[in-house]
Amino acid sequence: MKTQRLLSIALSWIAAVLLTGCAALPNGVERPLSHAMDDVQTTQLAQIATAAAVGQSNDASGFRLLPNGDHAFDARIALARRAERSLDVQYYLLQHDATGLRLLRELRDAAQRGVRVRILLDDFYTAGQDRMLAALAAHDNVEIRLFNPLPSRGRSHTVRLALSLHELPRINHRMHNKLFIADNSFAVTGGRNIGDEYFMQSREANFIDLDVLACGPVVRQLSAVFDRYWNSEPAYPLASLVSPLADPQAARATFARAVDNLADLPVLATDVLGRTPPSAQLENGRLDQRFATAEVLADSPGKVQGVTPDNVDATVHAGALRLMRGARKSVTMTSPYFIPGPQGIAMMELAARHGVRLTLMTNAMGATDEPLAHFAYARYREDMLKAGVTVYELSPTLARESGGMGNFGRSLGRLHAKAAVVDERRMFIGSMNLDMRSRYANTESALVIDSPELAADAAGLLRTGAPSSAYRVRLAAEQGPQWQEAGHGDAGRVHASEPGLTLRLGLMRLLVAPFVPESLL
Repeated sequence: MKTQRLLSIALSWIAAVLLTGCAALPNGVERPLSHAMDDVQTTQLAQIATAAAVGQSNDASGFRLLPNGDHAFDARIALARRAERSLDVQYYLLQHDATGLRLLRELRDAAQRGVRVRILLDDFYTAGQDRMLAALAAHDNVEIRLFNPLPSRGRSHTVRLALSLHELPRINHRMHNKLFIADNSFAVTGGRNIGDEYFMQSREANFIDLDVLACGPVVRQLSAVFDRYWNSEPAYPLASLVSPLADPQAARATFARAVDNLADLPVLATDVLGRTPPSAQLENGRLDQRFATAEVLADSPGKVQGVTPDNVDATVHAGALRLMRGARKSVTMTSPYFIPGPQGIAMMELAARHGVRLTLMTNAMGATDEPLAHFAYARYREDMLKAGVTVYELSPTLARESGGMGNFGRSLGRLHAKAAVVDERRMFIGSMNLDMRSRYANTESALVIDSPELAADAAGLLRTGAPSSAYRVRLAAEQGPQWQEAGHGDAGRVHASEPGLTLRLGLMRLLVAPFVPESLL
């Protein structure tokens, strides 16, 4: 979606010249403080979390990876349906599609049971959603805030940008976090936004992604992160941006008509790790989890205002680099958008000289939804290969045909997971891509989990899926990169030119890519 954002900005320049006046954010906005609820011990979810931790150390939390889209959505729905006190929901993107509406329905139903629901959304992709969000907020116990809002509330994304370009340096910064917390007892965090393509429900293209379901002390730390964003200056109450509803009761009825007839998503009996759905395990009162200590990494919400943290080592990017610099044996990384820059290349060269095995999986040209980011990555590809990095690039056709990383039907497969495994022991998982936008422009959050078992689960997903679903990129003497298919169909087939590079993309690489700063990608 980065390329879509950049192209939308470019196309809107003409509209900006023709349109007069500049939209502005309201002044004197009141933001009543609120915090995560602590009195949750008697809730069903808190009791399940407590029972799961029997025999574990006080600082250990429980974790379960969610590699399958259906199980990842099932986890969110199951938590929403069992919540008794609070639901805190924070996302960069919540699509107005069937999946997004299903989740909003569950949040409404929870609110009607008396659960306090706080929803914090980045505002960049909310064009056309004002009435739907206002209708949800018209229910008791629901409060919605929009983070770093655009000045314009137009229904068209392009027009909103055109009327907001006078604040481009600010609105270029976005809240990229993804977090779902129920009763301050369980949380889901990782790479997924809310929309059909993040849960294998799109007919056109679907993302391979990864979340983690957590309970224990780490959840309270994640709640503190949510509170910090919720109570921050860039978080605007929806009512301060959107005109009051003329008839709240009619709006609630319209919302009900939009969501009530949607069938629940089907859920497979087991995921790729052989585990039953989270809803079934919660129903039985016990989750299949790995217990371990973990560190929460979170950028300051002030990052979108250009505020530099007092301690730069506290940023998510710095935490990720610190983890990888500490590697002694191996680093396995997955990132849909990977732009290491000269600093990253120097790090990889140094690690390789010290005997650290480096493996990267990212998108091939044909799989990426952000070609400009891919062009920037390609500038560093040969240097990585020369440093000895093992590089896999996900092929949408191989992924679809092999089924090694999910059942895509006729849709394209695309990588979206943001994770790393270091020394087969420590795992990084969160919202942060290994690119310049995540480093400088967006706010991010992540977990670093110290668990050989969880690390083995994550690394195993890559080892079993990559050979059949991705190209192995290698250097041919004096010929540059080659893309080799392995373990599927025409095994050993080699592509001498970049697969998926169409004439249109070639022109974009020639005419557009050189002029887009890497800091925007």
